[in-house]
Amino acid sequence: MIRFISRLWSFFNTVMDCCAPVADLLARCWVAKIFFMAGLTKIQSWDSTVMLFTYEYQVPIISPYWAAVLGTIGELVLPVMLVLGLGTRACILVFFIYNCVCAWSYPLLWTPQGHAGLEQHINWGLLLALLMTHGYGKLSLDYVICTIVGRWKKKHAA
Repeated sequence: MIRFISRLWSFFNTVMDCCAPVADLLARCWVAKIFFMAGLTKIQSWDSTVMLFTYEYQVPIISPYWAAVLGTIGELVLPVMLVLGLGTRACILVFFIYNCVCAWSYPLLWTPQGHAGLEQHINWGLLLALLMTHGYGKLSLDYVICTIVGRWKKKHAA
């Protein structure tokens, strides 16, 4: 009986290991969709976006205009890189910091009326943290590049 349970457990672990790259890709796509859709919303009405950054969001250090520009560029470019798995951990780190700044600089989230929005930012932050610590996964350009570079290094090491 113990041998059967051990084999069953081993089979389960093998299946989960095979599913991990797909789960990594799906998680990257989900996060990318969230940020990309926000970027599309920002460019649909640029005047409204700048107004929101000027009067509603309280982004520290940089001007509201440049916060809007940088935020929009990041939300449109980084998701594409994230889906492709190119510079994955760097993209995720930028999104993690961006998500924290967004949550921190939007006062409404810290009120009872904004509680649902704050929970979304917390969930996105947790997903980003998991992706950042887990890595890019086998279904990514980062994996392909690292594999090719690794083979090249082995070939030219001697």
